[in-house]
Amino acid sequence: MDHDIRPLSSQDEPILWEILYYGLSSAANNEQLSRDIVRRPEISRYVEGWGRAGDIGFVAHDKKNRALLGAAWLRRPADKPDASPELALAVKPEHRRRGIGTALLTQLVRANPEYSTISISFVAGKPVLRVYERFGFKVVEQRPDAVVMHRAT
Repeated sequence: MDHDIRPLSSQDEPILWEILYYGLSSAANNEQLSRDIVRRPEISRYVEGWGRAGDIGFVAHDKKNRALLGAAWLRRPADKPDASPELALAVKPEHRRRGIGTALLTQLVRANPEYSTISISFVAGKPVLRVYERFGFKVVEQRPDAVVMHRAT
């Protein structure tokens, strides 16, 4: 599949809400989640008010029909401006395992070499762990329900 990757803009907040839902859905182990789950404060912080200073990321679209495929973005927690930026990345289920996530992560890392530390958390047991390890992420915390990784350059 041919895809285009472009930088996210402040007008792309609706795209990020959709992609965030798909990322959470993949973590739900085939359990159908309500779309309202993205509005929980611990989750909405990844997207709400997108476009503030320091928000950066990329979105992938199908070249032929412009369909949304996935996105990857970095954002510092609003309540912790000195914290490492947190990485969010998701690809729609029907487009996974085609290199789109890797392409998005490659673009994000290359475009932002100034970030010496990036943090990511995800559900334990997911095969995406190996992808992040290839990009230099190391596990810093293993919990029963999640893995926390950091990437230091």
